[in-house]
Amino acid sequence: MNYNQVQLLVYGTDLTGVEAKAEKGISIQKIHAAENQNYLFIDLLIEPSAKPGKYTLQFLHPNKHKVSIDYELKERIVSPERAQGFDSGDAIYLLMPDRFSNGDPENDSMEGMIQGSERNNPDGRHGGDIQGIISHLDYIADMGFTALWMNPLLENNNYKESYHGYAITDFYSIDPRLGSNRDYLRLVDSAHHLNIRVINDMVFNHSSTNHWFIRDLPMDDWIHSRSDSILSNFRGETNIDPHASLYDLKMTTEGWFDHHMADLNQKNPFLFKYLVQNSIWWIEYAGIDGIRMDTYPYPDKQAMAEWAKIIGDLYPDFTILGEVWQQIPPHTAYWQDNQNNYDAYRSWVHSVTDFPTYYAVKDGLLEKEDWTRGFRRIYYVLAQDFLYSQPEMLTVFADNHDLDRFFTSIGEDLNKYKIGMTYLLTTRGIPQVYYGTEVLMTGDKSVSHGHVREDFPGGWASDTINAFTGKGLTNEQKEAQDYITGLLNWRKNTPAIQNGKLIQFIPENDLYVYFRLNHAQTVMVILNKNEQEIELRTDQYQEYLDKYKTARNVLTHEYMTGLQTITISGMSALILEMNEQDEK
Repeated sequence: MNYNQVQLLVYGTDLTGVEAKAEKGISIQKIHAAENQNYLFIDLLIEPSAKPGKYTLQFLHPNKHKVSIDYELKERIVSPERAQGFDSGDAIYLLMPDRFSNGDPENDSMEGMIQGSERNNPDGRHGGDIQGIISHLDYIADMGFTALWMNPLLENNNYKESYHGYAITDFYSIDPRLGSNRDYLRLVDSAHHLNIRVINDMVFNHSSTNHWFIRDLPMDDWIHSRSDSILSNFRGETNIDPHASLYDLKMTTEGWFDHHMADLNQKNPFLFKYLVQNSIWWIEYAGIDGIRMDTYPYPDKQAMAEWAKIIGDLYPDFTILGEVWQQIPPHTAYWQDNQNNYDAYRSWVHSVTDFPTYYAVKDGLLEKEDWTRGFRRIYYVLAQDFLYSQPEMLTVFADNHDLDRFFTSIGEDLNKYKIGMTYLLTTRGIPQVYYGTEVLMTGDKSVSHGHVREDFPGGWASDTINAFTGKGLTNEQKEAQDYITGLLNWRKNTPAIQNGKLIQFIPENDLYVYFRLNHAQTVMVILNKNEQEIELRTDQYQEYLDKYKTARNVLTHEYMTGLQTITISGMSALILEMNEQDEK
């Protein structure tokens, strides 16, 4: 690797004055004493002559006590020839490991782990695990998904709410209630065998207060504040606002995310090095294809940009998705790479979460159209795509683990569901679907986070409903599942939808028409929010239709001729693939 200088964090009891030696192949460049005498930071150089294998590091205490530790250099599995990353040609399935499927009940409660299985507790652990995911990868692939994002699988040995994965207690170990590091390797390999890319969810902003380096801090500035009462104001806009007060900015970036999540200080060079190396280690160890970085605007933004640049330099095809929970396109665009930002900030992040589109779709489906509402909300969001350096790399979604379930948010209306999912799977960007959305799972965040993170039906042996097989699903649920599956598998083989140009027409009378096209393909999408059937005259669309004689209805596979008018049913979506020749 070009990255051949490694910094080891060494933790023990009273390491004052400890010296270290390494075998040939590894040389010690410098030993840094920490404020806390229980820590050392050792700079290692991995020499060109080094081979995979175990090397002995010897530690000598001033009292002459010696300790030898094996330090392993693993053989690389990420070859320069292997393309990593994900883009608008992919569709992402997001799942919460603890709530998806229990493939190994033996690991539900593990020795040394504070919380065991409490399936009746919405905020407890339910027993889903890596084996459960592996057992159902074919379900994910058959639906047409090509990428898998899982909420963090790392150890979360907390006293409360450890199921979600965002309060890490060990950045290098899979939580034993989910499996082992080797199980994670099996998962990645199994996913790759099915042509599913794997996106690792990482958290740099905070860690659990029960992490060993939080319980015994290496340095005073390892974290922001020692008080869990100083919570973030959760106003990521302060990181962008040219008029922001220093007080508000500090509360955003230095306030704790939760009382049991200490806020990490990425300006500390030793912590920063630790986090960078951890990312590189997981990329190399597991061969993952991308990273979704949690709460991207809350850590130190300069440090995060440096991290993203390092990863991009080492792995040019690798993709980073930053969670940017901002309300409007200008605030979202700031965080994407190659922006012309007023402060010259460059994030080096390829994809960011498109919350403006999320809000526009959810609200637009519920509202009656006027000058700015209804479908026109979506229109106005797309009209601001000039703000983005790569709008096609935005990640679009209808819900996720932090939001109301999509079916709940639109009043459990199947027709609106189909219209919304049609838009998300045919607009520009990288679509992401939350587990269970395909079978109309419901959940209201105002009830609890656990309410939008319920168990996937069929993931437990005792479940009477099984969404993997269809057993016990309602007709509506089966219809939704088939609808998503059909759209995704069509999308997977339709370049115009994946990366073609998008042309939209101003919505009128609760009708929204747009085209996706490239040099070889034209697709017309019509969304109708009227209750009644509409006969749509196509005069205004002739610049994109005039050379076509027939069209294929993607959803019904029927062909139509005479494209001067197009009939679209009430409260429905219509997707047409245009053909230059008469269909015989």
